[in-house]
Amino acid sequence: MLTVTENARTAVGTLAEQAGVPAEGGLRIAQSADQPGNFELALVPAPQPEDQVVDEQGQTHVFVDSEAAIALATLELDAQPSTEGPGFVLSPQHD
Repeated sequence: MLTVTENARTAVGTLAEQAGVPAEGGLRIAQSADQPGNFELALVPAPQPEDQVVDEQGQTHVFVDSEAAIALATLELDAQPSTEGPGFVLSPQHD
């Protein structure tokens, strides 16, 4: 299952709060319909029924659509600050 770093949790929480996303909402990662092999990230008010909830323990929710879950299973979501806001990065999980 996709893992989420503390940096990513903080970035998602900040973005969700700024956007007025409800507490049960969060960041959703899905396969890109326009560009196969790429992923789309969006703030959503709640997960879709088939979504995998990645970060249930934290206050920040990250959801992965069922099609993307397989491709993301061995990856880690991290966030790096920039002047335009946080940049999200997917990389191999650390053991």
